[in-house]
Amino acid sequence: MQILAVRAADCPESADLIDSMHRLRARVFRHRLEWDVVIREGREHDDYDELNPTYILAVCAKREVVGCARLLPAMGPTMLATTFPQLLPSQGLLAHPEMVESSRFCVDTSLGGNRTAGFLHNTTLMMFAGIIEWSITNGYREIVTATDLRFERILKRAGWPMQRLGAPCAIGNTIAIAGSLPVNTVVFQRVRPVGYWSAIGGAPPS
Repeated sequence: MQILAVRAADCPESADLIDSMHRLRARVFRHRLEWDVVIREGREHDDYDELNPTYILAVCAKREVVGCARLLPAMGPTMLATTFPQLLPSQGLLAHPEMVESSRFCVDTSLGGNRTAGFLHNTTLMMFAGIIEWSITNGYREIVTATDLRFERILKRAGWPMQRLGAPCAIGNTIAIAGSLPVNTVVFQRVRPVGYWSAIGGAPPS
């Protein structure tokens, strides 16, 4: 398995991976988590995909996407500030140039034999490491995200605890929370699993 960073507008040769990612998102968000998301022809896609985000993708040997996340600079339009402002404190999202938003994180947890000793899915840790590596390489030091209480616990177990930005709030069928995550080489070394392999340039030192 390899971790890639892809921007659809810059990498037309990766169109098959982008399509595989949208199909994975449909399976996870609509069918597994039962979120109220729009599915067209078996693919989940929203307005934020039109902003030329960077996608962090976990790609297996069959060239199928088994994990993904979407990254957008926090100084521009973000899902957290625009779609879920109720998760933020009264002053809103205090965005700065070294902040990036992560959204639409998901992993194909149906893959067998892919658990770490701490019972976290290895692909999840690979994705965490890829997000951190890309963020460091591109000059970011903080990640913000809207997630749920279950995923907040996963982050803590992985050694990457999230600082809450506001109070939990019911959204659809889940209890959502906004949070901030630090980006640095110490965290990268802590969450990076054995066998981590990426094609992201300028990786932090081993």
